[in-house]
Amino acid sequence: MSKSKFKYNPKTLSYEKVERTIGERILRSVIIAAPVLVISLVIGFFLSYRIESPKEKRLQKELSEVKGELEALQERIELVDQVAEVIKKRDEELYRTALGANEFPEELRMMGVGGSDAYKHYESLTNGELLKNTAMKLDEVERKLHAQSLSFKELVNVAQKRERRLASLPAIQPVNNKELKRMVSGYGWRIDPVYGTRKMHWGLDFTADVGTDVYSTGDGVVEKIEVNSWGYGREIVINHGFGYKTRYAHLSSFLVKEGDTVKRGDLIGLVGNSGKSTGPHLHYEVEKDGHKVNPINFFHSDLSPEQYERIIEISRNALKSMD
Repeated sequence: MSKSKFKYNPKTLSYEKVERTIGERILRSVIIAAPVLVISLVIGFFLSYRIESPKEKRLQKELSEVKGELEALQERIELVDQVAEVIKKRDEELYRTALGANEFPEELRMMGVGGSDAYKHYESLTNGELLKNTAMKLDEVERKLHAQSLSFKELVNVAQKRERRLASLPAIQPVNNKELKRMVSGYGWRIDPVYGTRKMHWGLDFTADVGTDVYSTGDGVVEKIEVNSWGYGREIVINHGFGYKTRYAHLSSFLVKEGDTVKRGDLIGLVGNSGKSTGPHLHYEVEKDGHKVNPINFFHSDLSPEQYERIIEISRNALKSMD
């Protein structure tokens, strides 16, 4: 079949052959080829998504492995979080109760909590939701552990202060009195040995020979050393801190000086008969926050319960003091 095209010419009353231009030929070729090209592109695009290349398969495998690792990491973080909660509970219900510490401020446990915007950049990533949840949980655990470290630091300070307090507390007898034979007069209203009148006796009198060792009853600093012809005679005052002071009166000599640091049980002086004293003995007083208190309540570190009951009984029997 001929592909030539003819056109009728009325002037010549005949058909004449039409010759196509180059442009028309190119346009015709494009029109014919366009559907084939479009179909080819569509098929190629479809196949590129439906059929994975080796590289894409490898990447998919790696992403799957990363997801598995993230899920395992989440489980481990969850376990650490549970342990942190157990430690927090022990902190609040055991450690702080035992040490007499105040409750740890909840606002410090909640510090550093960020908003959801802090994790927004994860949303556009592969496994973004999993990454976001993992990061949030990790930050939460980190915050809890940091707060717990602050709490423990505070408890250590409380424990150290408590240890210093216990060491400073006047807790032993100021003279060697294991057999409980020395004390003759206790704290309370007694008959003054000089004036014969009823008078408040602010300490305990321990009978002892002149030159008997006198010991500091707790850690502290020698605050005062004084010599008087009457009253307390030769006396030592030790400041133990935490509101406690002790006085050792009627001494014959001093073995420490003002400003010295002493420990419980350190030798500080010798028993005497100085000042307003009717016989060799040690007058011992305890002050708490500026008020004189009964020293009998502070002999808990060198006496058994039976001995403690005995020393209370002895202190009540004497009706006359020795100073």
